[in-house]
Amino acid sequence: MCVTMFFRSRFLFLLAVAALLAVLSLSLQFLHLIPMTQPKENGMVAKTRKRILVDLYTAPPRLDPIYEAYQYCNVPNKTDRGLEGHAPPDYKLLSVHVMIRHGDRYPLYAIPKTKPPPIDCTLIPNREPSHRLLENFIKNKNIASACQLDGPLNNIALLPSHTVCEMGELTQIGVVQHLLNGEHLHETYVKKHKLLPDNWTAKQLYVESTGKSRTLQSGLALLYSLLPKFDWGKIHIRYQWSTIFCSNSCDCPMRNHYLEEEQRRQYNLRVKNGLLEQTYIDMAKIVGIPTRRLRAANPIDSLLCHFCHNVSFPCTENGCINLNHFKVIKAHQLEDERDRQRKKLYYKYALLATHPILNQTVTRMQQIAQGKKEEILALYSAHDVTVAPLLNALGIPDASFPRFGARIIFELWKNGKDKRQNFIRILYNGDDVTFQTSFCSGRKAHSKQLLCPLESFLNFVRKDMFAVFNSTTYYDACHRRVF
Repeated sequence: MCVTMFFRSRFLFLLAVAALLAVLSLSLQFLHLIPMTQPKENGMVAKTRKRILVDLYTAPPRLDPIYEAYQYCNVPNKTDRGLEGHAPPDYKLLSVHVMIRHGDRYPLYAIPKTKPPPIDCTLIPNREPSHRLLENFIKNKNIASACQLDGPLNNIALLPSHTVCEMGELTQIGVVQHLLNGEHLHETYVKKHKLLPDNWTAKQLYVESTGKSRTLQSGLALLYSLLPKFDWGKIHIRYQWSTIFCSNSCDCPMRNHYLEEEQRRQYNLRVKNGLLEQTYIDMAKIVGIPTRRLRAANPIDSLLCHFCHNVSFPCTENGCINLNHFKVIKAHQLEDERDRQRKKLYYKYALLATHPILNQTVTRMQQIAQGKKEEILALYSAHDVTVAPLLNALGIPDASFPRFGARIIFELWKNGKDKRQNFIRILYNGDDVTFQTSFCSGRKAHSKQLLCPLESFLNFVRKDMFAVFNSTTYYDACHRRVF
């Protein structure tokens, strides 16, 4: 009896150990911690190495630097969808206002004395990631010259084309991100809601872009997959000189004051982070430059490119920058975002920075609600420094930092039963954040309406967003010195 129980216990113990080893092996393979052998294009076997990109598809319970970095990369996913265009059946969609961050780009900064990431910025349809419309998008390059581009935009290439990417150049990943964005919005707004007919006119479309190739090219990619029966000759892209899209309303001394205060907050938080400083010291030794020079090179910008493209981090004769260095810097960025929310300096900057573009949006919505049929689809092709303050000004507390290819959308709806009632929805990367905004957050619990009244948005833009400055107008908030 005892012998039988001994063998049974030993068998169960060995079975448990075997199961544990199997799970551990699968986990290592899933996280790519086991070196992978990859064939070269000529069929020869390449040198084995560890991949730096950790594929985490399930959100962890707390902010994790690697998971957040993966989300920031926004690697194209053909199943990525969103809640755009969702409303009760008796509501009619009147207009859509889209702001995007450009797609994946090459770094704006280089880490001194290291080789830049070897990224090819030419567009090749049979290279992954790709899109079913990419080949035709490339073929239409010459026809694209028919579109009307304002001012400096005329001097920008319509497609990325360098075999060795230039600083800040849009990559194929970036183009595909916006082809996917446009395709999704086409299915929702064009096919389902018939916002634009096949014979749409140039007056129904409003497009602005900053003077960077990555924003112009991202906007063109999105429009190509979004518009019905695409016609380059109908495209008019207006040049926006300001990254915050303030147009003719950029004179705002207090906005600049709060930005300076925000930058001082960032500096104070950084110098308190001993682990971050030691990480910069270690990286500077590897590269062979003073720590101050390394910090000035903003190494996270280049390291994110390595991470997003699954390219090994830079190495020198003194060693290699590694994932731990990357995690420390990325973790500090996440802490900086939390501290930013607490201190509210950036919030005040954001309110003043985004009022011009929000005022333009709500004015256009008003006109359309009153029967205007022009500019029913508006697109602003912008940057992270455009989208981030917009999210902050709207009072969306849980919005993540704008990833490559991010989109924020304002939808205008009409109640089919009462045509005097107009409503809005706000979506960020496909998620409905309408009732997270400061001006609509309290309405959901007290109203049967599934959307936010346009009037609430109007009151916020024209009056309520100045209350924190003890002002009633944008001009007064911009010029009243409170320090």
